[in-house]
Amino acid sequence: MSELPGTPGISPFRRTIRYYLSRVVVGILTRAWFRPRLEGRERLPGRPAIYCFNHLSWSDPFMLLAVLPYRPRLYFFGPKEEDMRRGGRNRLMVWTGSAIPYKPGKNDLLEATRKVAAVIDGGGVVAIAGEGRIHPRESELLPLSEGAAYFAIRSGIPLVPIAINGTSWLRFGGRVQVRVGEPFETSGRPTRAAIQALTADCWTALHDMVAEVPEPDPPGRVGRWFTELFNEWPEGSRDAALAIPPGGPPGAGAVPTTPLD
Repeated sequence: MSELPGTPGISPFRRTIRYYLSRVVVGILTRAWFRPRLEGRERLPGRPAIYCFNHLSWSDPFMLLAVLPYRPRLYFFGPKEEDMRRGGRNRLMVWTGSAIPYKPGKNDLLEATRKVAAVIDGGGVVAIAGEGRIHPRESELLPLSEGAAYFAIRSGIPLVPIAINGTSWLRFGGRVQVRVGEPFETSGRPTRAAIQALTADCWTALHDMVAEVPEPDPPGRVGRWFTELFNEWPEGSRDAALAIPPGGPPGAGAVPTTPLD
């Protein structure tokens, strides 16, 4: 079994200190700029689980770090990077030990799966951006990859849909809503049929939570700059992403999921 994610050579005690310190700092900074709100906290299982959330901007993981309970310990599957030593965001995630990196150009799928299992065995939870990329529409949901369902069934733990709204545009004092859906309990083997069925159920739950959310107006110049500061659009820009028709119901994603961008 692989060891828990984190900086190699750092003791578990120091990793724990780094984790809680980073969460305190992220919580203070996030709440100083935004007004995040968590709904449905009572639905969180309070034990190892897979959290599947929609993905509107680079800020989504920080919103989850700011509002979700400190325990169980929270990890993120991703980002999708060849070299986690490049870029300030990547180095920060390595320093905190909260990321389970996935190298798309190398055959480390088995190792990534082992690291997820190590987190679950250690009592933690793993958050996955099920769509595998950001998109600009608050009220829509792209097809989900199947990795979240695969990991949940493989470990026999709940799959929890979590909807984030208010981060497609970032503005000072803006409201951000994080809503927890009803967990899906899992059992049995991760067969293709079981994974596809659970992925479809999770997509429906997430879609129902975001479908009626109104699209926000763009903020001022500073808000637009701050929003796009770390966004990585596969199409090259927000305008190009908006020109593409929205995605439909669940598609056939890889196992495991395309990681967090």
